[in-house]
Amino acid sequence: MGKKIFISADHGLAIIYFLQSDVVSTLLSSGVEVILLTDDKLLEKVRERFSQPGLTIEGLRLEQARSFEQQVHPSAQWWFHFLRRAGASNRINLEAVNGFISQVKDDAHLKRRVFFPIMDGVIALMRRSHRIRSWVVTAQNRYTPDIYSDLFEKYTPVLVVAATPGWRLDRYLLREAAAKGIPTATVIVGWDNSSSYSLPGAPVEWATCWSEIQKEEMVTGSDWDPDRVNVGGIPSYDGYIRKNWVLPKDEYFQMHGLDPDRKLISYASSFVTFSPNIQNVEALVDLINSGQLTQPSQLLIRLHPTHYLDVPRYIDERKKIQKLADATENVHVVEPVSLGGDMGYYSGEDMPEKSSMMAYSDVMVTVYSTMVVETLVHGTPVISLCIDSTRGWPGKFTLPLSKIGGWPTHRRYRDSMAGREAKDKNSLIEALNHYLENPNSGSNERRMFLEEECTYLDGSAGKHTAEFLLTLLDGTHD
Repeated sequence: MGKKIFISADHGLAIIYFLQSDVVSTLLSSGVEVILLTDDKLLEKVRERFSQPGLTIEGLRLEQARSFEQQVHPSAQWWFHFLRRAGASNRINLEAVNGFISQVKDDAHLKRRVFFPIMDGVIALMRRSHRIRSWVVTAQNRYTPDIYSDLFEKYTPVLVVAATPGWRLDRYLLREAAAKGIPTATVIVGWDNSSSYSLPGAPVEWATCWSEIQKEEMVTGSDWDPDRVNVGGIPSYDGYIRKNWVLPKDEYFQMHGLDPDRKLISYASSFVTFSPNIQNVEALVDLINSGQLTQPSQLLIRLHPTHYLDVPRYIDERKKIQKLADATENVHVVEPVSLGGDMGYYSGEDMPEKSSMMAYSDVMVTVYSTMVVETLVHGTPVISLCIDSTRGWPGKFTLPLSKIGGWPTHRRYRDSMAGREAKDKNSLIEALNHYLENPNSGSNERRMFLEEECTYLDGSAGKHTAEFLLTLLDGTHD
């Protein structure tokens, strides 16, 4: 029997990262037995789709983890979670973290708000002191449940790998593993994760990330040992690079009733929890049949997973966007597909949809979404549209989109000249017309940007990442 490892895939993006790339298949072909832990509600669906020899799929017990979080000193756990996310070193760009802090403060109930002046002082100290950051990371481990003991006893894994270093409920699995002396590792799934989520939520010994940029953010901002952080690229994008998911163009256009004689402008909703997107959509819709674009065009709007949460303001915006599309010629809407459960609409079920939209768009517009990088992988020009909402989210925290250009990933995109930013309708018209007339404009900058952000552009990131994990099993990385 081969060595066994646990992999925690608590999010749809993690399913893509591990199972829709070469990561798990490479591990299996090397004789490793993989026990993948995922949302209990989706076990049968995941088993049906991904089962193969050497791969066992078990429940992640998220309800039990959530119950522990809510019932065992919930206030203390909440504050530790807040501090570990807010208290990264100020030696890196913390604009995204500051946005998170502002949102949390605005949404907090009155009893919690009275403690923020004290916590602001703690955060200020954490940002200047490695010792205090280390104390917070260690102190939070006192909240280690006993949820997975039977699974550890049943499978005796030699390594536990998670899609975050304990930033989500996976922290309890990782804490239990560490308490049992089992080595732990994390993979960085998201583009902004290393600059937005800060300190680990559990003892994690090893990490693999996209790029040297992310590694520097982890080492400098969150005190990772540089010798324990691997640069493995982003396996989720290997399928894009190989064009695994792109549908035939005529088939894709027929799916959405698109006109092959019109240029395709796509809009990927983003940043919805911080700001409405409807003002961006309205500006694009107004342009489609206005005669202000140099080429006859059509608009395809991709709604965001957040639009499908059971939250009135998100539902209302979704309905408004659909109503606009229904009332306007040459405007169409595409809905993300959900696997269900806690995976939401990030499950990877619609990779052919996403990949085809990015591949066949003449211009992609979004709000600094990760789809900036995904779209550039497809060779398509990108515009980040940041028109401020005049209403915001009434009664809820709203961050003006014009204020987010300094966030780490956003700034790198702007500085690279790999795409354009528009903050009003006039600059949007200029940027759209520029790319409609000059589709290859900035192609060199786009390539350089991708090399810096993704590292491997030959479809090999999954193999590089798996090979790193294998070194942790045979001890060659010690």
